[in-house]
Amino acid sequence: MVGGTDPYLWTKRGRTRYMSGRKINFGAGPAKIPDEVLLKARDELTNFAGTGISILEMSHRSKEFAEVLEETKDLLRQLMNIPEEFEILFMQGGGTGQFAAIPLNIKGNKEFADYIVTGTWSSKAAAEGSKYIKVKKHGIVFGGTQKNLGAAGLTVVMVRKDLISEPQPITPAIFSYKEMHDNNSLYNTPAVYGIYITNLVLKWIRDNGGVDAIFEMNKKKSSMIYDLIDSSDGFYNCAVDKKCRSYMNIVFRIKDGDEKLEADFLKGALARGMISLKGHRSVGGIRASLYNAVSLEETAVLADWMREFMTTQAA
Repeated sequence: MVGGTDPYLWTKRGRTRYMSGRKINFGAGPAKIPDEVLLKARDELTNFAGTGISILEMSHRSKEFAEVLEETKDLLRQLMNIPEEFEILFMQGGGTGQFAAIPLNIKGNKEFADYIVTGTWSSKAAAEGSKYIKVKKHGIVFGGTQKNLGAAGLTVVMVRKDLISEPQPITPAIFSYKEMHDNNSLYNTPAVYGIYITNLVLKWIRDNGGVDAIFEMNKKKSSMIYDLIDSSDGFYNCAVDKKCRSYMNIVFRIKDGDEKLEADFLKGALARGMISLKGHRSVGGIRASLYNAVSLEETAVLADWMREFMTTQAA
């Protein structure tokens, strides 16, 4: 059961510890945040680290927040093996803001820039950020923290230091890598609470074995769903080539896009405590985002419903 006073979620595999009243969030972003992080943030909300005030009302130039900021950068550098020749910036404006910031900062006086367009997000100059990449092979890596690193409203930007130079004169100061670097991401008031939540998420990743362990778990979760799709004799189908499938975002159709069946599937999922499974508006269908905080047990709840729905429709 989900909700009421029962702190457990019941599945066919037994029961798993779950926060009372919470649903299983398969949303593509903002994504599910680990329960442990939410509980820690709740406990510290009104009195952060014994300061007597909430971090929501704390000065971004206070000693306490400076410690959070530096610790968050250190955790990112350690967990993602970010080389010292890269600067870590905490900015605002999301990925869309970076689509503008990158050419403003590095295009110089060149009239044109080349983009490789392969699909929906690359057409907006974004690359899929969920893969485990080697930062040193890139010049700039960025991502919104609402996709696996925390809450919406904060953008992490990793910039190779030789690319931090004078931006074009028309560049807004808050989009200038040089200004943000020179001011330790404090040129303007940063997303203080967002940085704090990212700090907690990074500690959660560290305490759960680091990026490698999380990656292995994500492979298990995605295999659970992909194997079911591939063995469903076409009831479920994923149009993505197996070599290109995402470990994070699984998209599929039911009976080659039967919208009534898909609507029934979503309705049944909601009744079982699962939300945000509707596919992107540009393609429809079903999308299950298995971000880091989605557990193996929660993924099994989805797999169980997929089997049950398929069996019911075949009867």
